[in-house]
Amino acid sequence: MGRAYEVRKASIQKTGAMKAKVYSTYAKEIYLAAKKGTPELESNIFLKRVVEKARKEQVPSDIINRAIEKAKGVGGEDYHEVIYEGFGPGASTLIIKTLTDNVNRTVGMVRAAFNKVNKSLGVNNSVSYNYDYLAVVSFKTEKEEEIFEALLEAGIEPIEFEKEDGELIVSVAPNDINSTKDIIEKIESNVAYEIDEVGMYPKNKVDLSQEDLEVFDKLYNMLDEIDDVTEIYHNVNNR
Repeated sequence: MGRAYEVRKASIQKTGAMKAKVYSTYAKEIYLAAKKGTPELESNIFLKRVVEKARKEQVPSDIINRAIEKAKGVGGEDYHEVIYEGFGPGASTLIIKTLTDNVNRTVGMVRAAFNKVNKSLGVNNSVSYNYDYLAVVSFKTEKEEEIFEALLEAGIEPIEFEKEDGELIVSVAPNDINSTKDIIEKIESNVAYEIDEVGMYPKNKVDLSQEDLEVFDKLYNMLDEIDDVTEIYHNVNNR
């Protein structure tokens, strides 16, 4: 089983079990995608894809529409995607993705979580060099050969392409994800993605002792409770 699929499915979904946080996260991501391009679904492929994922996670239409309408206005929040890297107990590492309209507030909260367990944030690339930045999709199909050939014909070389229990797992460079999904959807009508994520995947994973695992869980939970945190990636195998 490939590296991308070693990350259990639940761990690459949006962090935070509370619906309110999921809704808030998607509202920010939709707003950001709409501001970066045109606030129209048919002319902004990035916005279209984010909205598709939001609908799959049952984000209400009024939240989606309000975020798009807000992006059409002047002023308002100015969200930024900020990534933090940190060191946990043992040999554990974490990458924390945030969407924030106040960087000072967010970094203060993230740093405080690390300080409470006597661990520290790192500088840029102090952790991320040990991770791969990948786009991963998985879905049920019997047309893997046709899909593989079509990807190669389009100049897209999958990083991983494997079948597991009837489910095809494909990982590609993040810049290729929209073209990859267009190809998949032309071949496999009504495709239902089990995984549809762009994220950081550890090159190697570690097992923590019970004592270190308790500290790691405490840190993870504190980070997860921060509203601005949208994803937490880590290299812990036994969590």
